[in-house]
Amino acid sequence: MKPGLSRRLILVVLVTYAGWVVFPLLWVAYSSLKSDAAIFGDAFALPAAADLRFDNYGRAWREARFGDYFFNSVLVTTVSVTAIVLLGAMAGYALSRFHHPAGRFVFGLFLAGLMIPVQLGVVPLFFQLRALGLLNSRLGLMVVYTANGLPFAIFILAGFFRSLPRTLYEAAVVDGCNEFSAFWRVLLPLARPGLVTVAIFQFIGIWKEYFFAFMFTNGGDGRARTLPLGLANLAITSQYRTDYGMLFAGLVLVTIPILIVYVALQRQLVKGITAGALKG
Repeated sequence: MKPGLSRRLILVVLVTYAGWVVFPLLWVAYSSLKSDAAIFGDAFALPAAADLRFDNYGRAWREARFGDYFFNSVLVTTVSVTAIVLLGAMAGYALSRFHHPAGRFVFGLFLAGLMIPVQLGVVPLFFQLRALGLLNSRLGLMVVYTANGLPFAIFILAGFFRSLPRTLYEAAVVDGCNEFSAFWRVLLPLARPGLVTVAIFQFIGIWKEYFFAFMFTNGGDGRARTLPLGLANLAITSQYRTDYGMLFAGLVLVTIPILIVYVALQRQLVKGITAGALKG
């Protein structure tokens, strides 16, 4: 196959795949501005300018309590991702910097956390949270998400710290840094691609997470529910008659933060993945 023809074929495949991925997002976006009658009349037609239903977003925000759920998701995700990145960086640095048989054992325990399905831990987690009074609370959800995300963060960041030249640490010590200062001021900034990679993956995973949120915050008055549970609650809000316009508006509200974070940090994500591949 000629090089020019090969490049054109690859371009066609990539454009086709991009259309396959982007079109459903666009369809959900413009369907959120249509009424149920317009959606069922012609599901793929663009909404008429005179019939735009911006009130779908207002109803989703107020009637379906998306305002409360959005605040819960932002708070839980922000705190959990921050805790995962900071604790994962400190643990990854310690496990890569200090060589001790106990450290290898601890690192193996964290790796085991990546291999065990999360569903197996739901029952003991439920009873532990209930004993601590953390069921149906944002704090309990933060604790669960942080513990669940640490193995992945430590696995990624330990590799980054292990790949950094030891001469950087020695130079920092010569300049008067203690162990913490060398970590915080010198080595941690160099691991920025890894930190961003962990943060993006954890943000996306926690923002759209449903299973733990349903198991641990679905009782009580529902004040700790997050956006994925809010989407499931739309059927109840519309009195068991699915309001598709409001449902699509809710989907857009859930998707926009993920797109913003990914677009803003995509270069750092690519650098982190590339650096991890080269250093590995």
